Amino acid sequence: MNPPTRRDFLISGAAAFMAGPILLPSSAFGRGVIGANDKIGLALIGAGGMGSANLRQCLTDPGTELVAVSDVQQHRIDAWTKDRPNVTGYRDYRELLADPRVDAVIIATPPHWHCLQAVDAAAAGKHVYLQKPMTIYPAETLAVRNAMRKHKVVCQVGTQIHQQDNYRRVVDWIRSGKLGPIGRVENFWGWNMGAKGIGVAPKEEPPKDIDFDMWLGPAPECDYNRLLVADAAMHCSWMDYSGGWTPGMAPHLLDLPVWALELGFPEKISCFGGRHILGGDGDAPDTQDMMWQYPGLTMRWHFSQFNHHGYEFGTKTRALGVYFHGLNGTLRTNYGMNEIVAQLEGLDPNDKPEQLIPAGTVHEHEWLDCIRNGGQPSCNADYHAKIDMAVALGNLSYQLGRTIHFNPKTERIIGDPEAARRAIPEYRGPWKFPVQYLES
Repeated sequence: MNPPTRRDFLISGAAAFMAGPILLPSSAFGRGVIGANDKIGLALIGAGGMGSANLRQCLTDPGTELVAVSDVQQHRIDAWTKDRPNVTGYRDYRELLADPRVDAVIIATPPHWHCLQAVDAAAAGKHVYLQKPMTIYPAETLAVRNAMRKHKVVCQVGTQIHQQDNYRRVVDWIRSGKLGPIGRVENFWGWNMGAKGIGVAPKEEPPKDIDFDMWLGPAPECDYNRLLVADAAMHCSWMDYSGGWTPGMAPHLLDLPVWALELGFPEKISCFGGRHILGGDGDAPDTQDMMWQYPGLTMRWHFSQFNHHGYEFGTKTRALGVYFHGLNGTLRTNYGMNEIVAQLEGLDPNDKPEQLIPAGTVHEHEWLDCIRNGGQPSCNADYHAKIDMAVALGNLSYQLGRTIHFNPKTERIIGDPEAARRAIPEYRGPWKFPVQYLES
């Protein structure tokens, strides 16, 4: 049997749900280049807590105006359109993308929607602020990245911690070489949720306020659950709609080693874990260990939702952080602090490196500035694909129960036809995965 080719990874098993080209009216392609005196017409798809926070931050820029909001829950639309006669509410995001007033869109829907909505927005000529996780499946990672490239839109993925000064000083430390060569990185997150997890929702029909079939979209069909649709802190407990807690939290932490060490795609990926203790609704694992092999570096992610003893930098119930292990010592860090632990003579924790990484800005404002001035922001789709692919391949390893081998140059899974097939999601009809964006 011949080894699988790149085409095996890209389209094996996809013929049954091959997507045709995305066709939108010519009026959907925005207002063209944003002039210095023009306001950016903003729209929001997914008006929950995080999306609304992103939008409020954008609107502090006087060069923006809100023109449209889309959500499958009417009360969320009403919250943004009430007393705003110039803001149009849409229950179907495709109608929003066809609105010629929209120049840029914030996408903050549940993760199972991210790929399709981001690709559709790029095809419509709309600039995209996409909340993390960027996607759930490896093929979705490539589709989003390639759509942003093809349609030349400005994309920022919502990992706001990237802008904070502490992360920037860590990058300075790592790139200074003072720790010596870095051979291992550990990322951890712990949150003791208690035995009941998120709890158990009653059996009930969807309220009239929500279009639950549209909420499900391309993801598998299931019964309505009020916890599932509540917010990101809830739907991370279901694999089909979020990929679990690793895509929900790991991007904030993996961002730092990928940035500091300028990592690409991993070569070998393994993941183990399970839902061992947590009760309540959902099926996502309550503990996971992912391992990634890069040239000269091993990186690990581990989390627990039922215990975080030994996870430093934490509170009574929650902790997170990153360790960079080098020859001369270790750098320990979290969102707000960093500390050098010397192991060999010559590493002085007080001998801080020159500050080469410039101060950050507001994550959303960086996106808006790039829309006006050209270029891509710091957490653009090309950059964030390196984080997203690592997590998506890790979850695929978890589901298959074996190590995955990946070729970073050809961007394909090696020697595992089943893994290559399952890297491409099978969307629930009538939605179709945009397979045409898999070729870069």
